[in-house]
Amino acid sequence: MSDRVARVAVVVPARDEQLLVGSCLAALLTSRDHLRRSRPDVVVDLLVVLDRCTDATAPVVAAAGVPAVVSDHGQVGAARAAGARCVLARSRAAGVPDAALWLASTDADTVVPVDWLAVQVELAQSGLDAVVGTVEPGDVEDPRALLAWHCHHELGEGHPYVHGANLGVRASTYLAAGGYPPLPLHEDAVLVDAVRATTDRWVATDRTRVCSSGRRAGRCDGGFATYMDEITREAV
Repeated sequence: MSDRVARVAVVVPARDEQLLVGSCLAALLTSRDHLRRSRPDVVVDLLVVLDRCTDATAPVVAAAGVPAVVSDHGQVGAARAAGARCVLARSRAAGVPDAALWLASTDADTVVPVDWLAVQVELAQSGLDAVVGTVEPGDVEDPRALLAWHCHHELGEGHPYVHGANLGVRASTYLAAGGYPPLPLHEDAVLVDAVRATTDRWVATDRTRVCSSGRRAGRCDGGFATYMDEITREAV
């Protein structure tokens, strides 16, 4: 099987993220342009999944010029899966084999670094089927909470963390692993467990570290925001 990546698709689930999705998309567009300069042969496809949005998320996405689809799933796992199906269909219609499509995932409250896509493509081209990245919180209200978070996390190569906000997987591997399960929580960890059972060509790396919102009230109970709330309570 060739490890060549001909197309990259970034899927971003969003529910009522009008305040943060603009920064997320601006960073993704910058990362896309950075990749294009070094790899003009790679097509980059961005897609936002508007999952039960009741605010102005959709107009913000439209203003950024990023395509979007509407979802009524109400579960992040199902929303991610719906987005993956859509970009897979686009890729196949363009004649791209599933093995040459790289599925990248982040969240609407997350800002990726400029080389986020370039590093993922580099790693994919080296023969990897999945890249599991790191996340650090931003805009944390209390510096003691941020210090406590870093005391609990060691971000480096071979790290043990899994975040849907920073994940990349070859489409053929994604399908072989069964895709994102329709879960309200931990769909990313379930997928990565299945990927690791499918292939040993994966890496857990800090090279693609992203910054996610450090807010304490999120879109689902038990997610990153819940953890930040617990850390903050312990710290103060």
